[in-house]
Amino acid sequence: MKRNAIVAAVGLLVMLAGSPAVFAEEIRISGGGASIATVFAPVKPHFEKATGITLLNLQSTPKNGLIDLANGKVDAATGAVPLEAMIGGAAKEGVTIDPTVLQQTVVATNKTVVFVHKDNPVGKLSREQLKGIFTGKITNWQAVGGNDREIIVVWGKNTPGQNALFVKQVLDGAPVLNETLETTDYAGIRQNIGFNPDSIGIDPLALADASVKVVEAAIEVTSPIILVTKGKPAGNLQKLIDFIQGAGKQYIKQ
Repeated sequence: MKRNAIVAAVGLLVMLAGSPAVFAEEIRISGGGASIATVFAPVKPHFEKATGITLLNLQSTPKNGLIDLANGKVDAATGAVPLEAMIGGAAKEGVTIDPTVLQQTVVATNKTVVFVHKDNPVGKLSREQLKGIFTGKITNWQAVGGNDREIIVVWGKNTPGQNALFVKQVLDGAPVLNETLETTDYAGIRQNIGFNPDSIGIDPLALADASVKVVEAAIEVTSPIILVTKGKPAGNLQKLIDFIQGAGKQYIKQ
C-alpha cells in the first residue's frame, strides 16, 4: 500500500512537470512591430532571467493588439501610435472599445529613420530632398549626391502608423508616389532595402542592422511607445513596467 502511494505521488509529479502552465507565469503582449522591436523583444531575455516570468510578444498591429486585449486574449496591447488611433482602427474592424476602461503607460520612444542600402554613398538628406524622393519628384540618386541610378522607394502596407506619421511630419501631407516597391511589414522593408542597392525606405531605428545604413535626416520623426491595459497595471504587468523603466532601460533600442 505504501509503495503504491509513493508510485502515485511520483506519477503526479511527472504529470505536473510535463505541464508548464501549472507553474509558469506569463505575460502576453500584442501590438505593433515598432513597439515590439524597440522595447519588448530586446528586454525579453533579461526580464525573464530577472523575474522568472515568461514574456510572450505577439507582433501584429496596434489596433489588432487592442482588439486582442478587448477580447481577453492578451494582458496588454502596445503601439507607437496614439491610443485614439488604436481605438479608431478597432472601430473600423467593427470592434467598439470603451476608452474609459483603458490605461496607457508610456514606456519608451520610437524613432522612425530612413534606411538605404549599406553601400549607398548618400549619407545625409534634407527634408526637401526626402519629400522629393518619397513623392516622386526626385527619381535619380545623382540628384542628391549619389550614383546615376533610379531611386526605388520601399513602402510597407502593414505599417500604417509609421506611414501616417512620416507623411504628416516629413511630406506635409503630400501622398507617397504610386510606383513603390510595396512590402508587408517592418522586417520586409529592411530586407528589401538590404537586397537592393538603389532602394530607400523608413523603419524603426531598432530594426537597423549591417545590411542597411541609417541616413542622417534634417528632421526627427518620433512617437511615444505605449502599453495599454484594462485598468491600472498591477502584479506582473507592473513588474514589467518597473523593469523597463529601471534595469531594463539599457536594453531598449532608441
